[in-house]
Amino acid sequence: MSMSFDLIRCAIKRRLILPLCTVLIISSGSGQPAQRAAAYPLDAPVKHTAAARTSSQPPDYHRALPSAEVLIDVGHGGIDGGAHHEEVLEKDINLAVAKKLYLLLQASGIRAILNRDADYALSDDNRWNPAGSRHRRDLSQRSQLTKEIETRILVSIHVNWAPDKTEHGPLVLHQNEGESALLAFCIQDALNRKQNTRALPRVGRPFYLLNVVKQPAVIVELGFLSHEGDREMLTDPRKQVQLAEAIHSGVRNYILLR
Repeated sequence: MSMSFDLIRCAIKRRLILPLCTVLIISSGSGQPAQRAAAYPLDAPVKHTAAARTSSQPPDYHRALPSAEVLIDVGHGGIDGGAHHEEVLEKDINLAVAKKLYLLLQASGIRAILNRDADYALSDDNRWNPAGSRHRRDLSQRSQLTKEIETRILVSIHVNWAPDKTEHGPLVLHQNEGESALLAFCIQDALNRKQNTRALPRVGRPFYLLNVVKQPAVIVELGFLSHEGDREMLTDPRKQVQLAEAIHSGVRNYILLR
């Protein structure tokens, strides 16, 4: 199997938004493409098509993809709605804020990547652990992308839920190491200033991504869907922009400190 690369304005992997766009063609040597990976600008309609597969192993796109500073992990998606309140689903809030964060990072010169740009399950893309449960396939797909794409940090976007309806406010969880803790502090501080809260970031010990990802990583819980005030904030597009602005500010401050 041989590989050829057609470079156009931006560089892409299937269902992966990059700041530049590469169309990667893998051919079997006959001149006919066996598999094509394509990505689109964030504001363009995306149509996913089933790609022909010639191997049981996923192709190695690593050298075709540029590095980036921030991988934005968009929590849940597709059949996995995450936390919910009546018709309000966490997956939709995560995606809305993640897209806004992506645009803010790009506009300020910080190269960023989204690992999903629409409502689909990342477990459907997993070819490293096809026999596992849907939940395991989803998590292993997210962690595998951190190995394939060279990024400095991972920012995972989620929404919280608690039986206690008084629990509210953003919370940033981090790995048990200094760089992740510093990133979490920068983001938490920016969110606290924006939301007038006083939460401190915490070590997220039981969370899979924080345990397996090698680069500094944080999980940003935007607020509590179980809290009426937070719920109104999380579903308001203007407040979503403010959340994205705060995360962007925290990421920028962290990068400036390094």
